[in-house]
Amino acid sequence: MSTKNNDIAQQSHKVSMDSSISSLSKKTEKKASMKKPAKKNEAHIEGASQIGIEVRKDADFSTWYTQVLKRSEMLEYYEEVSGCYIIRPLAYNIWQEIQNFLDASIKEMGVENTYFPMFVSQRQLEREKDHVEGFAPEVAWVTKAGSSEMENPIAIRPTSETVMYPYFAKWIRTHRDLPLKVNQWCNVVRWEFKKPQPFIRTREFLWQEGHTAHFTQEEADIEVRDILELYRKVYEDLLAVPVIKGVKSEKEKFAGGLYTTTIEGFIPTTGRGIQAATSHCLGQNFSKMFDILIEDPNAPAGSDGKNAKKLYVWQNSWGLTTRSIGVMVMIHGDDKGLVLPPQVAQIQVIVIPCGLTVKISEEKKRSVEKKVNEVVEELKSAGIRAKSDLRDTYTPGYKFNHWELRGVPLRLEIGPRDLTNQQVLSSRRDTSAKEPIPLADLTTHVSAILKTIQKDMFEKAKKIYDDHRKIVLKWEDFVPSLDDKNLVLVPWCEQEKCEDAIKERSSRSNVEQEPEDDKAPSMGAKSLCIPFEQPQNPPILEGETTCIACDAFAKRYALFGRSY
Repeated sequence: MSTKNNDIAQQSHKVSMDSSISSLSKKTEKKASMKKPAKKNEAHIEGASQIGIEVRKDADFSTWYTQVLKRSEMLEYYEEVSGCYIIRPLAYNIWQEIQNFLDASIKEMGVENTYFPMFVSQRQLEREKDHVEGFAPEVAWVTKAGSSEMENPIAIRPTSETVMYPYFAKWIRTHRDLPLKVNQWCNVVRWEFKKPQPFIRTREFLWQEGHTAHFTQEEADIEVRDILELYRKVYEDLLAVPVIKGVKSEKEKFAGGLYTTTIEGFIPTTGRGIQAATSHCLGQNFSKMFDILIEDPNAPAGSDGKNAKKLYVWQNSWGLTTRSIGVMVMIHGDDKGLVLPPQVAQIQVIVIPCGLTVKISEEKKRSVEKKVNEVVEELKSAGIRAKSDLRDTYTPGYKFNHWELRGVPLRLEIGPRDLTNQQVLSSRRDTSAKEPIPLADLTTHVSAILKTIQKDMFEKAKKIYDDHRKIVLKWEDFVPSLDDKNLVLVPWCEQEKCEDAIKERSSRSNVEQEPEDDKAPSMGAKSLCIPFEQPQNPPILEGETTCIACDAFAKRYALFGRSY
């Protein structure tokens, strides 16, 4: 094995398929998730039961997030391997809603689904130097089979460029084979050593990864933006989560790519940015490495009748992950639990019988329950995902809390008086607003309320994001703005050394009288993106506006912030 191979193998985390992995099985995030808040009395919700959320979101965000995910039954900790989680049906349904929308959209663009093996040889992984160096610390290696050491260790895919592209070279021979567009829905493994956080930073996660090859850069550039727009729709139209579209800095772009476009979200409770999804133009870097060549159709033929000139194809890759679920929970959830946008909610409407006291006759009780079932069927026939809760061992109040914890967007209550008045009483999860709805016009009203909830959730989150995105023109205002839980738009020279300096100078350890934050996912501010939509007040004046952190001239506004 070469020195280079040894270096990469030493950098990468080796995962054995034998009993050595059992050393990880004793570790679990339960200890971290149950860590007591710094100010217990301020965080604790008085009167909260063990089935509900016990801490306030704004006082102990980490514990709140863990409790919401577990107690709503979105997720369970996988105690055998640290950093891995069980996605339960409530959360997996959201992933399927995302998958259904995105899969249909990319198929309209001519993308076909495929599946490649999850294993990649060390030789193949190392063919693209910049690419493998970007992933080397996170690569998990299989080094044993049974009790035998493997002569040639194999890696578990952290991404699939080096798995797919040798076969692109076999399949693409002429310009008629282009464009080649494939996508796979799969899992990947990146052996993170930072503190795991469910959905946000995990060692195994689900995603889709699209890989395409094009004849020209223009075609590749168009697709990069088209895919990014689809990702924006996933977040904004389905998850009601506002994002900013932009391009990554050279330092933050995809390893081995030409440039990376991104959508960036914002978590108001922590004031931190979060990368939501990325669409990369790989240029010709990988096609040159993997010899993905075509004959130039415009070149004159040689003496053998074939075109002598060869061209490298232009490539893209793009991906969106289950991180999207965590971002949605962090932004919309409240002290009662989940708040789900109707577009992705597994149950959009829960119907609950009420007012059935011991004084109510059995006949009246059966009439109420019959109407509950009729309402559910009527809603289902209109394409609304509805469910009844007829459990007679629980009070209506218990049921309200149960479904509020799980984020059901709309609750309908039906009691004996409602039967008399030919109505139901609705209660919105996002605002708790109540409104009677005539039974005669039930589906129309419910559909309208669900659309309003979706719209209001997005607009509320967008206003918060807009309010916490500040234009900063002087360095002395940079860190205070971050500490006020903002992201900042700053005039920037776009130089890597300046980017490193900004992160170092803005770290909490370098700010006078600022206590060290050992929970911070990123201490200093990093560049999140250079937004496509640039602020115009004040404008960047070429050759006049200086960078916020150095003496060089600024090129564009860049979005900086502390980040996950």
